[in-house]
Amino acid sequence: MTVETFFANFGHLADAPNGVQKLRELILQLAVQGKLVPQDPNDEPASALLEKIEAEKKRLVKEGNIKKQIALPTISSDEKPFVLPLGWEFVRLGSISNKIGSGSTPRGGKNAYVHNGVQFLRSQNIWNHGLELSDVAYIPEDTHAKMSNTAVYPNDILLNITGASLGRCTIFPDEIGSANVSQHVTIIRPTDPSIVRYLHLCILSPYTQSLVWGRQVGMAREGLSKKVLERFEIPLPPLEEQKRIVAKVDQLMALCDELEARQQKQQQGRVRLNDAALEALLNAGDPSTFAAHWQRICSNFDLLYDHPETIAKLRAAILQLAVQGKLVPQDPNDEPASVLLERITAEKERLVKEKQIRKEKPLPAIEETFFPFQLPCGWDWVRLGALCKVVEYGTSQKSHDHSSGVPVLRMNNIEGGKVHHSNLKYVGAGIKDLPKLYLKQGEILFNRTNSYELVGKSGVFEGEDDKFTFASYLIRASLFQDEIVPTFINYALNSSYFRNTQIEPEITQQCGQANFNGTKLKNTLIPLPSKAEQERIVTKVDQLMALCDELEAKLNRAQQHSDKLMEATVRQLLVA
Repeated sequence: MTVETFFANFGHLADAPNGVQKLRELILQLAVQGKLVPQDPNDEPASALLEKIEAEKKRLVKEGNIKKQIALPTISSDEKPFVLPLGWEFVRLGSISNKIGSGSTPRGGKNAYVHNGVQFLRSQNIWNHGLELSDVAYIPEDTHAKMSNTAVYPNDILLNITGASLGRCTIFPDEIGSANVSQHVTIIRPTDPSIVRYLHLCILSPYTQSLVWGRQVGMAREGLSKKVLERFEIPLPPLEEQKRIVAKVDQLMALCDELEARQQKQQQGRVRLNDAALEALLNAGDPSTFAAHWQRICSNFDLLYDHPETIAKLRAAILQLAVQGKLVPQDPNDEPASVLLERITAEKERLVKEKQIRKEKPLPAIEETFFPFQLPCGWDWVRLGALCKVVEYGTSQKSHDHSSGVPVLRMNNIEGGKVHHSNLKYVGAGIKDLPKLYLKQGEILFNRTNSYELVGKSGVFEGEDDKFTFASYLIRASLFQDEIVPTFINYALNSSYFRNTQIEPEITQQCGQANFNGTKLKNTLIPLPSKAEQERIVTKVDQLMALCDELEAKLNRAQQHSDKLMEATVRQLLVA
């Protein structure tokens, strides 16, 4: 593919995954390899520009404006990563700069800051598109004078040299006035201000960014030293070609902005359409209305679910419909949930009498004002504790990696509403918590602590009885499985109503962690149908989730294909 063909397909390529960002990177890479604009044999070569820069440096040294620089090593052929067009030169960054050096922190650190004064630029203020000054710090005029070596001037390039923002850079503009930079920002002052725009985009290119990230020294906080930066190999075109490159990059980046804005608008429209369709479905008041809204979704399925990230909302809607009793029709021949609950109550009393389980305090009565939504006929709201033989925490015994012991399920083993048996830890079979804390098939594990988002994860244990145990930051809910389908309860625990009304209002924060205890879990409200309907719901949810899996896989394959096509296009252009 030629560069001309690439430009002809510009908008189409932008629709690939992260397409616009990849286009931006490709534009910059083509620019620094001399493939973005045609060369003009009448241009004065870069060697002549370098001679002028060298002469200007000698003049400034002679006048005492800059110090004489130590000669930098010649760039060997092994250091040249690609072949440059005729008239270009590879040059050390230090040889075309009067200054490369980081700033410093004023004496007293943050205590030296004032409300008004000279702007003190830190790494959070430096962005590729310009300066972000909403949280800029200020230092006094006299401090600014003492830190004259860290003062910045118009056309200085400011480069972040530490931390996660390593490599971000911008050009210091005329209108800002006086400013200094911190030790996390380096000043690059080109000898010839005419090259600053090209040099800025060169530093932003994937080529130079790979140097930035590949040559940082020591820990990330130490960042890039002056010695490392001044040896960067910069591809330098003739000055007139630099101007054409900058103009072309500006034009193409503006087009990228337009494409990105269009994509965002389209995505926002899809999200609004999807949200409205699902909300109408969830709020349908009768079967005919529900059927009409469901048919509308089915008729527009390809439009609503054309990105993998939209599938998550569909999964959430399926679970919410399931627990609202809207996913499968009710059967008037089913016994009501109240009869099921009577049997559970009788069985729990028997187990208490036979001392197989402890008698617990009565659960709070359920007031109608607490109901999260209206249930179908034959369903009942019930507290989770009423459906459980026991609700208890896991073992606090220290685990190890030796597989000779009993595997311990931990928080990371619960993902996507399921319990996974990977990356296991182990405890000895003789610990005091066993055999009491051996897991049985069908028991639910619930994560009670960690970050706010992770509290409330749950899954059904489907392994072999009496072979696994579980960690203390998980809660086990052992259900009366003769009457209750564990997967249905787990679907309820993973639904949006449960998260929004039962979990989040009751989460507490302690020592930087979110917490949710066993008593709160027992008091949560579960919408309960007959066991027959529980089974029908689980079957239907499993069918729909399988369809979601297929759709997600299909969309992922399509995105991977687009990604590979983009990568192939990039390779063709860059090696041509």
